Amino acid sequence: MKLASLVKELRIDEPEEFRIASFDPADTRGLDKGKQEKSQLEGNLELLADLQQRLYADGRWAVLIVLQGMDTAGKDGIINHVMSGLNPQGCEVRAFKAQSEEELAHDFLWRSTLRLPERGRIGIFNRSHYEEVLVVRVHPDLLERQRLPQAVRGEGFWNDRFSDIRAFERHLARNGTLVLKFFLNISKAEQRKRLLARLDEPDKNWKFSAGDLLERALWDKYMAAYEEMIRATSRPEAPWYVVPADHKWFARLIVSTALVEALQRLDLHYPKVTGTALNELEKAKSKLDAEKT
Repeated sequence: MKLASLVKELRIDEPEEFRIASFDPADTRGLDKGKQEKSQLEGNLELLADLQQRLYADGRWAVLIVLQGMDTAGKDGIINHVMSGLNPQGCEVRAFKAQSEEELAHDFLWRSTLRLPERGRIGIFNRSHYEEVLVVRVHPDLLERQRLPQAVRGEGFWNDRFSDIRAFERHLARNGTLVLKFFLNISKAEQRKRLLARLDEPDKNWKFSAGDLLERALWDKYMAAYEEMIRATSRPEAPWYVVPADHKWFARLIVSTALVEALQRLDLHYPKVTGTALNELEKAKSKLDAEKT
């Protein structure tokens, strides 16, 4: 199967039918890690570098990449490997941690809005506004910190947040921001292996937090929250891709392929220089050529 076809399968176009259990986190569709995989990834990175340059020169579009997943799912690895060929001047990574007091004093989309990429640039959200319907939902005490009036915390509270997110992303799409969202779908067994590696390997000890085990104990609640979130917010203008993440190399290959395809659909072009500006270029070339003599 061609990667393009697989990426299409992993894009959630019919969210009402979505079930996490229907997606195998260990799936590689028969591909093996090796020269073929390395060649395909390197090819994607070369294309991404060219497309980023076109994106900047074209100046009409911005790109927002959202990465979500459980601890150890590989969000940092995607950033390090898939985005390695991008020009850092045109790409900005935002990692969303616990909200500050200033952020808590505003609506839940405020801090994401402040960090949106401008036209011609790529923005990467390592976690995102979706934490507000994931972590906050699994840990209701976090909602108390937001000091919301009781009048807005009715029975439909979470559906209201989903509606707000859909409207937010639809607004971005209508104003020239390509929104791509990746759920890195790791299995509980693979997460256990990666957490043990953090404990067993001294150079990974710093990555481990006791909180990782507390969150792991809530696995089923998180999976239910992810499932409902994807059903409620995967739309054509801002689709979710459910990426098998048990094999890091395969997840990177899928994400890079999805990015290349989406950017190619934008039909990006270098601006054509005409008229007076073209005349100025020709004069400048003549002056530089004259310096040879």
